Amino acid sequence: MGLQENLNLDTLQGLRGKQPLLWLSPGHDPADDGRDLPYDPGIAQDRFRRCADLLAHLFPELKASGGLLSSPLTPIPRLQHQSLAKDEPDRLTAGAWFLKRDDILPVAGSVKARGGFHETLALAERLALKAGRLQAHEDRARLAEPSMRQFLGEHTLSVGSTGNLGLAIGLIGAGLGFHAVVHMSSDAKAWKKDRLRNRGITVAEHAGDYAAAVASGRSAALDDPRIHFVDDERSEALFLGYAAAAQELRDQLHDARRPVDAAHPLFVYLPCGVGGAPGGIAYGLKRLFGPHVHCFFAEPTASPCMLVQVAAGTETPVSVHDIGLDNRTEADGLAVGLASPLVAPLMARLLAGVFTVDDDTLFCDALALEQTEGIFIEPSAAAGLRGPRWLLGTPRGRSYLQRHGLAPVVADATHVIWSTGGALVPESIRAQFRTRGEQ
Repeated sequence: MGLQENLNLDTLQGLRGKQPLLWLSPGHDPADDGRDLPYDPGIAQDRFRRCADLLAHLFPELKASGGLLSSPLTPIPRLQHQSLAKDEPDRLTAGAWFLKRDDILPVAGSVKARGGFHETLALAERLALKAGRLQAHEDRARLAEPSMRQFLGEHTLSVGSTGNLGLAIGLIGAGLGFHAVVHMSSDAKAWKKDRLRNRGITVAEHAGDYAAAVASGRSAALDDPRIHFVDDERSEALFLGYAAAAQELRDQLHDARRPVDAAHPLFVYLPCGVGGAPGGIAYGLKRLFGPHVHCFFAEPTASPCMLVQVAAGTETPVSVHDIGLDNRTEADGLAVGLASPLVAPLMARLLAGVFTVDDDTLFCDALALEQTEGIFIEPSAAAGLRGPRWLLGTPRGRSYLQRHGLAPVVADATHVIWSTGGALVPESIRAQFRTRGEQ
């Protein structure tokens, strides 16, 4: 199988021409819940619980939640009405829209905190247990003791990042005493580099794009056993940390009295870069809700790496450059040319589809959200906002609903748009985003 088999000519031409489109995965079976796969989100859920007191001690922002990372699930009815009024009036009653507010996730202000905190906690536990400085039954709050911080400070925690994962890893790493290094491309956003440096986190800049920064960080770790490289492309610990968010969403939907079953389907729209965060969340949701949840990724028109990889139907890496795209987008958190080799094969089974978004739309939609709901998010986080309109208001989206018997129940559906970052954006940069959105 290859791109020609999984993409018709119009779709392939649309991708090459950077035209926004919706692609439906031919290998997707909604009944596939992924439970045969060897990844258990319970591992991360258990680790977050036993490390909750530690996190509450390290970060005052987490005291109110008892040390647990969580973000609100917020209804967005005004944006829903405004968005669907532009399409067909009878679609105004097509379910209820919510925004999952990982843009205000405490401490790191992005979805990346979930995976980054989990991997760093797992590393700290492993090193302390191996050295005999911590026993399996002991309170993890001991990891905050001065002697333990000194011990962990002998190790370097490094990551390749466009910014948000680097901040998450850097903050939790520095909090535990690790020396934190973030490898970034030289054209990554200056304000994100400044924020990292202001927190005492080392930023190593590299020529080239995100992939080049990752390769440099990975190479450095191979030469030094005291460097732990957080590999966003291949890390199971990151993946499980993201997957743990599914249980949180399930509880919030229950509290909001939004059932998820055959008569009340759940549609989730997730911005996608390399794929770890959205892939982990989608995997966790499929394990919980099975055929009743339908996950769609949102990618920039210049960087649809997951779409291209899954559509290729091969384990051989396929880059957006292979179809003539340049991977240059203002959505820096999503500017990835090559999808995660850990996540892409899983999404070939579990992902319903991918829609693409151009840069102008990202800024426009972010501004619309702020004007209607008073919620600011960064452009990358706005990628999912068009998801319900693609599903409900286009022939291809409606064909998905018809094919899977969802059309009769879509009026009772829940649509969750996952917001991934924005709380830490400086006000001067926010003003630039608003100006771009008004153009």
